Amino acid sequence: MDNKLIFLDIDGTLTEPGANTPPESALNAIRKTQILGNQVFLCTGRNYAMMNPLLRFGFDGYIASAGGYVVVNDQVIYSNPMNEEQRNRVFHVLQENNIFRTVECKNGSYTDEGLKDFLKEQAASSGNSELIRWREQIEKSLNILPMSDYDGSPVYKVVMMGTSMEGMQKAADELKEDFQTVILGVEKSGLINGELLNLEFDKGRAVKRIAEYLGVDMANTFGYGDSMNDKEMIISVGHSVVMDNGDPKLKALANEIAPAVTDDGLYKSFEKNGLI
Repeated sequence: MDNKLIFLDIDGTLTEPGANTPPESALNAIRKTQILGNQVFLCTGRNYAMMNPLLRFGFDGYIASAGGYVVVNDQVIYSNPMNEEQRNRVFHVLQENNIFRTVECKNGSYTDEGLKDFLKEQAASSGNSELIRWREQIEKSLNILPMSDYDGSPVYKVVMMGTSMEGMQKAADELKEDFQTVILGVEKSGLINGELLNLEFDKGRAVKRIAEYLGVDMANTFGYGDSMNDKEMIISVGHSVVMDNGDPKLKALANEIAPAVTDDGLYKSFEKNGLI
């Protein structure tokens, strides 16, 4: 049997969103498939710092920053942060269009203080204090720091939050020469949530880089995801799986729908596909 490469998104696939502890069933599936000689990689939009707490579970490598930073068996095989000119232009365009930034570097993430202020205002006007608690929990669990702490480190990705789809689209148009904008949805606060990704990489191309590096045919790759930022991975792997809790648009592209992350979905799918 040819060994398989398995790529796992984190939030909503391996763990519940924002969490750092997978269900025991998922860890059991990963250990069992590795014993059979298959290799398991994280494939996430998170940067290295956000993803790092999960590395203790013994993965064979990872795709971080939506494909911008790729590691196989502790060897960096690809790294492509924004250059200084790109970064400065992105910052200028997003600020001009009143878009809140969460800037993701390799070893840290930094968010505009104005985002927290906005959520506090929304919470006060709506009486829904859950808004600010939700954001504070995300920042705590993923160790997101205030923008005032940003030290100028190379930037791999920017998460965007705006109150206007028009402003988001205008920024996307101004930056489209170097970046694509992926709109992920609308948050509880009414903020539009999106990601700004370098046109030179994505999760799908990162999967291909690892397969080529290891000499594995793409037919022997499996990809697991749940949201539209997994699209390139899902359409690139040999067998694509979307969790039942995932985006309906992504499900339409998948070879298989697995039970939700909260319903032992990974273990059941690994079992179904003969990976354990």
